[in-house]
Amino acid sequence: MPRPILATIHSGALRHNLERVRQAVPDAKLWAVVKANAYGHGIERAFDALRGADGFALLDLAEAERVRQLGWRGPILLLEGVFEPRDLELCSRLGLWHVVHCDEQIDWLAAHKTQVGHRVFLKMNSGMNRLGFPAARYRSAWARLNALPQVDEISFISHFSDADGPRGVGHQLSVFHEATRDLPGERSLCNSAATLALAADAQVRCDWVRPGIVLYGSAPDYPLHTDRDWALEPAMTLSTRVIGVQHLQAGDTLGYGSTFTAQGPMTIGVVACGYADGYPRSCETGTPVLVNGQRTRVLGRVSMDMLNVDLTPVEGAGMGSEVTLWGRASTGERLSIDEVARAGGTLGYELMCAVAPRVTVIVD
Repeated sequence: MPRPILATIHSGALRHNLERVRQAVPDAKLWAVVKANAYGHGIERAFDALRGADGFALLDLAEAERVRQLGWRGPILLLEGVFEPRDLELCSRLGLWHVVHCDEQIDWLAAHKTQVGHRVFLKMNSGMNRLGFPAARYRSAWARLNALPQVDEISFISHFSDADGPRGVGHQLSVFHEATRDLPGERSLCNSAATLALAADAQVRCDWVRPGIVLYGSAPDYPLHTDRDWALEPAMTLSTRVIGVQHLQAGDTLGYGSTFTAQGPMTIGVVACGYADGYPRSCETGTPVLVNGQRTRVLGRVSMDMLNVDLTPVEGAGMGSEVTLWGRASTGERLSIDEVARAGGTLGYELMCAVAPRVTVIVD
């Protein structure tokens, strides 16, 4: 039989989370963000559940081709735009919309020979200081694009740096609204955090929202709010089994580096999952885990192919017991990916994207 570690993608949860966003912003159109292979869930696995969105947003042309091959005929947006002039040929052929964030991309469009006008989203650097034109140059960039016969329609886009934190979005909103004042075209501002937390704010409302992490069941502002607070469902479960049992006595150590020492008699489960499967090595003693649906903890250091869990408090646990590393156990109990990620000093985004190719993936 195959090694027992398994990633399960929950289609019903993806549909639920998409509808949750619809309820938050009923008047906006939704980009389902499926970059990074749908945040590690797999574009092909997530597509049917997310096709209720108004469009798909992603990064590279290969992913865009995959979405078209799945039968999607609606909008697809390249969030970083094109990377070289010849990419525009594929945009024309596949009908891709694309972000324009620098002068070079405008130059490439100006030299592009096409019979089909392009739909572009002009990106503003409103304070994130990543991609985009600064506000002082934004209107001149719009004027250049507006003069090109290769451009059919111009929309406006920016990205919030602090929608999930105390600084908020006010400083960026004022810059964006001032620079786009009186310019015709649709607007797209809200990422996951802004979509959920600021949906009632008239200043934030826009034509398109860009939910990403919320579609996959992770709270965008954890630990301020949890997935349950936002009524989200986990879209991925990483599960495995106990493949060995050890009985420790007081003073016994465990694993590489002997980082855990038993204070008394304990039962340890050796679990088929390690950092080569995508489980963070930084998840040390105390990281939560479910065994047979009951909450317990990781012990000692995660190794390449195995980790250790405390079976002492889990009655009846032993060889073959179900281990839920994040997601939903067969008993119905849930363990948030955000909580596991926080214990490992990272984010749920990274855990989703880091599940290794050697892990078997199924869709329920």
